[in-house]
Amino acid sequence: MRILVVDDDRVTLHLVRGLLVAEGFDVETANDATEALEKASRTSFDLLVVDVWMPGMSGFDFLARLRSKGPTPRVLILTADDAPETMLRAVGEQAYRYLSKPVEPRELVEAVNAALESPPLPRPIEVLSARPEWVELLVPCDIEAAERTRNFMSQLDAELPDDVRESVGAAFHELLRNAVEWGGKLDPTASVRIACIRSPRMILYRISDPGQGFHFEELRHAAVSNPDDQPLQHLEEREKLGMRAGGYGLMLTRSLVDELLFNEKQNEVLFVKYLEGRPASKSGQ
Repeated sequence: MRILVVDDDRVTLHLVRGLLVAEGFDVETANDATEALEKASRTSFDLLVVDVWMPGMSGFDFLARLRSKGPTPRVLILTADDAPETMLRAVGEQAYRYLSKPVEPRELVEAVNAALESPPLPRPIEVLSARPEWVELLVPCDIEAAERTRNFMSQLDAELPDDVRESVGAAFHELLRNAVEWGGKLDPTASVRIACIRSPRMILYRISDPGQGFHFEELRHAAVSNPDDQPLQHLEEREKLGMRAGGYGLMLTRSLVDELLFNEKQNEVLFVKYLEGRPASKSGQ
């Protein structure tokens, strides 16, 4: 696999190139976007690792110029700029993943391997709103797209306290996977709509899937439907259906957030995590 690393910092170029060569990749480097365009016009690359802010032409402008000439390879954004606007621009530019400098070697290698091994999406993740306080995305109903979305959204939570970040991330991951798998039936031509609204006091997520919805009483295989006097009843149902052990997702999610609400059809879910002050009690369903 052939990789082009684009960065105006020579130390970064040397370190990233050495790391990827040691992993068996064929790696070329470019000191700026202009040099990268020249190399990309002569050589076919499987992956680009691109810095954002470089003299003369930014990484985003480089990608736009490259895309105007035809299909582009997968892209990893590697930058010291952790501003939400930059991350959201990376999503809009169809970057596969966004990595913050200084990046851990293992994280970089894992991201490179994931980018090279994953099948192409039939449609990109679409950015509907890129304001840091109001992010809205359309995500194909595909596990790979869901994982990429989780990676992008986790960048927005980097400044949160560790416990809040972990709770929000775990709740979002569980509900997004449910929307993609159960609501969207893993149909990549369908989409899940995600909105994330942030204020000084709270984080609110709304996830809407294209499915027909459900009723909690139908989820006999899920712990959330167990009667109070039979907390493990769902395990018997899962065994009958030949399902693996588990079914605690929704119950766990309720414990991670301050409010969890479903619409009438239950194909839309909203959760809230408060940052200042706490309500007297949590909502049910």
